[in-house]
Amino acid sequence: MAGTDQDAVDAEDDALYVLTAVLLTPAQFPSVLGDDYPEACAALDLPPLADGYGLVLGQDSDGARWTVVVDDVSLVAVAIASWDCGMEYELSPDERTVVAALPGWPLALAVAAPNVPAPHDPSPQTADREPLRPPDTTVWGPAQRRLGADEIALQWSMWREQLKETDFAPAGTATPAQEEAPPGADGGASRTRSGIRRVLAEARSYVDTPPPLGRVRSSFAPGDARTLRADGPGWSMVARTDDIAFVLFDEEPGEVVPVGRGVELPGLLEALDKMAVRPA
Repeated sequence: MAGTDQDAVDAEDDALYVLTAVLLTPAQFPSVLGDDYPEACAALDLPPLADGYGLVLGQDSDGARWTVVVDDVSLVAVAIASWDCGMEYELSPDERTVVAALPGWPLALAVAAPNVPAPHDPSPQTADREPLRPPDTTVWGPAQRRLGADEIALQWSMWREQLKETDFAPAGTATPAQEEAPPGADGGASRTRSGIRRVLAEARSYVDTPPPLGRVRSSFAPGDARTLRADGPGWSMVARTDDIAFVLFDEEPGEVVPVGRGVELPGLLEALDKMAVRPA
């Protein structure tokens, strides 16, 4: 989703060579930064404005990394859509729309501007705060868990096709025998069932007591379905309203637990979709 190498905006009286841009809104934000929109904003020391922001990532003429925050969300959204379609788009926000110029990048980028020094943090003399740095995703934790959920949402068909009916965790209440099984008797399955029950209960509570904006998001899916994304303390869930759910846990490194529809999941997903935030 990179822009034209020579795109530039004016930031701190210096040209910024735009490499990419992302949205930071209640319905669409880099989930690696937080479980919800206010948490993602807090990672950048920004107030969670209702309309959100556009984040323009680039380098100045010295090669230093900068993140320019603008309030012209529509302009950034058009640029991203154009780049996604393989079209060139010169992203040059008006300086009056610039909210802040933050040193560093909050996300990892594998590209760099041509004909300038390699990407590096700005010198302390030109920055009035610690540079932004991407969350550590080299070890399993909240950021890695949320990235995993992002990947499942993007590659839903691939993940779904790998499943057999015996792979599903129960979506409903466990039987007394399951509840009474001694720890470790089923190789950790009891713990997973307990985690699924906790996730479903917390997700259900969102319907009655709205969580922070962005904890539950609804986006396009094929047919009449929607893709749902819900996050909570230590967990992420990705689901299709006409299908199943996948759950990831902080406490289960690398594990993806599929949850069958059963009797509970369809109604829960429908209720969550009704209260979820959606892209404009």
